Amino acid sequence: MYLSFLAVLVPAIVARAGVTSQSYDWTNVKIGGGGGFVPDIVFNPNAKGLAFARTDIGGVYRLNTDDSWTPLLDFADDAHWDFWGSDALATDPVDPDNLYIAVGMYTNSYDPNNGTILISHDRGDSFTAVPLPFKVGGNMAGRGLGERLAVDPNNNSIVYFGARSGHGLWKSTDAGSTWSNVSDFPSVGTYAQDPSDTTGIGDDLMGIAWVTFDSSSGTASGSSRIFVGVANMGADNVFVSEDSGATWSAIEGQRNDFIPHHGVLSPTEDALYLPYANGIGPWDGTAGYIMKYFISNSTWVDVTPAQGIADNSYGYSGFSVDLQKPGTLMVAPFNEYYPDANIMRSTDGGLTWTQIYSYGYPPPDYELAVYPYYNYDVSKAPWITTFATGDTKIIGWGIQGLAIDPFDSDHWLYGTGLTIYGGHDLTNWDANPRLNVTVASLADGIEETAVQSLTAPLTGPILVSAVGDVGGFVHTNLTTPPPTFTNPIWAGTASSVDHAGGNPSHIVRVSGISGSSSVSVATSTDGGITWSPYAGAPSTSENIYSGKIAMSADGDTLVWAQATGFSDVMVSKNGSSFSAAAGLPSGAIVASDRLNNTVFYAASGAEFFISIDGGSTFTQASTLGSATSASQIAANPFAAGEFFVSTSHGIWHSTDYGSHFTGLGGPTQAWSIAVGKGASASGPPALYAAATISGTNSLYRTDDLGANWAMLPTAETALSSASAMVLAADPNVYSQVFVGTNGRGIFVGHA
Repeated sequence: MYLSFLAVLVPAIVARAGVTSQSYDWTNVKIGGGGGFVPDIVFNPNAKGLAFARTDIGGVYRLNTDDSWTPLLDFADDAHWDFWGSDALATDPVDPDNLYIAVGMYTNSYDPNNGTILISHDRGDSFTAVPLPFKVGGNMAGRGLGERLAVDPNNNSIVYFGARSGHGLWKSTDAGSTWSNVSDFPSVGTYAQDPSDTTGIGDDLMGIAWVTFDSSSGTASGSSRIFVGVANMGADNVFVSEDSGATWSAIEGQRNDFIPHHGVLSPTEDALYLPYANGIGPWDGTAGYIMKYFISNSTWVDVTPAQGIADNSYGYSGFSVDLQKPGTLMVAPFNEYYPDANIMRSTDGGLTWTQIYSYGYPPPDYELAVYPYYNYDVSKAPWITTFATGDTKIIGWGIQGLAIDPFDSDHWLYGTGLTIYGGHDLTNWDANPRLNVTVASLADGIEETAVQSLTAPLTGPILVSAVGDVGGFVHTNLTTPPPTFTNPIWAGTASSVDHAGGNPSHIVRVSGISGSSSVSVATSTDGGITWSPYAGAPSTSENIYSGKIAMSADGDTLVWAQATGFSDVMVSKNGSSFSAAAGLPSGAIVASDRLNNTVFYAASGAEFFISIDGGSTFTQASTLGSATSASQIAANPFAAGEFFVSTSHGIWHSTDYGSHFTGLGGPTQAWSIAVGKGASASGPPALYAAATISGTNSLYRTDDLGANWAMLPTAETALSSASAMVLAADPNVYSQVFVGTNGRGIFVGHA
């Protein structure tokens, strides 16, 4: 893929260190199955097999013929990290080679960049970027509404985009090259998910929800009839133009007490389907209904499933019509959690509905029993089975994107907060007697985890990870999806992992979950094959979790920093309860010496500390120049007493346990760093750094302690935000580095 644009030591840091670009091969460390929220899946209506999935923080993917997916936005570098937030997508119904994506991560101060429309003329192999004069929120509330981008099927030079934050409806008449505000459109949207929020997240106006062209209304200049949904609740929220966008009016007779999530055209029925909810998602919404608007006679019919009316506890979002079978519809109740998410299907235009499962409380025990009309298959991502142990939710949660293949009535896909599910036998649902359909994880190639921590032991597993939302993994093979952690299973984020440098089979991990029913520290003594709750972990009632942990070289001592629930740095030896370590300020970063079992290092601001008694007490040993913050300490796995510290003022190196430091040439600021196998047995180790060199934030490697640096990202795999990278270096393979990202999983690269 490629992109073009229209428009108190004496520091020895030398910014003039040599920098070259090195050719690197990058691939994902395979987890399989996604690992994050997929707001929508969009099929092209006129090109068989062409479909795209957009994620909230991991970019956009294109479907392959073998059910796998190809990432399209990996060219996003540090300057364009926000491109991984995709808020809307349109695939051209006239020329399927054309693809439009509205990108941007947040509309508040979290993202300083205005949004961008990315335009491809080769189905996503390359893009041109068109800047917008406002922000786009791919990871904001309501990201599952849509689609807010739409191409006129009767004139593909006309493209509409519905903006957030009160910026209204926008139109292009030159296939996205330039845009203008539709100033006379009646509403910019008044709904905010949480008006009391002052961060700019919850109190931001959702804005325009979706744009739908009536393909049957073609004229010489394009479609005359255009529908637009708006995030209003209690005021008109569905508008129509009958004159190609010259004028707009609210459709008469509409219900407006809830928000229309989608406007889905059923051309053969000459009808528009609209699922509504009293929230915008992904995780709110407790009521809703489904309306059917007959275009020819301007009448509305309520087609809400009877079960939904009876339950009265959820709204509706994900919706699709089968273009091969008029009147066949599917809808996902919005945030139905008990006993599971649900999917409903109608073959008579919404008059009657059936569900993907039923449930009851049969005698003699009167306990919940679920009767599925599906066969569950997570063979492509076996960790999902482990992750879901003890949870009744199999169908998923947060389902806002659901799509039936317009060329194949058996093929369907839907996005959840965890993965993409679907199958190739959907019409089994309609058999008499009814046959089970397949619900399979079909997200191979989508790596969407937000990585929190990585460690690469000298022996045993190749890589151990802690990731957001789904825990983490032990990889003994980088191309095979592993199970996730067990005993305990944390149904959510893990915040930190580490291993014992001198005893690599010993590994520790920390939970990032508040209110967990399991203790928040677990250890393994067999390289991550089995795990046990750590004996000295705080009780669940104390609710102490998250932060970063360091394991001593032999594995008998843990030092835990930055945890939620206590302010001190804590230490535990041989399974004893954690107690406060002496001599460290709150918020310090910590690391162990990889070979000396009694030594731990710590830093805070420019102050550097050492413990020589196994983390019980720390004393200040030196200072780190004029640094105002320290990010990470990375010890050499091959030499005791040698380590590096990344700071706001570059990278500092010591070979004598911190008695003396030298500033490395090159970086003027650095975040994550990692030490790996050197270029030669007699030379220094390889150091990898997410850093700023000569004003450019990127990933670098030095083989000569900072005299020269190689820039490692490529034009095709640019690795996005440098400050968000989480690094681990392979101690056995020179040049091999693991890069955890915030939304594209883990990459492995080598020269």
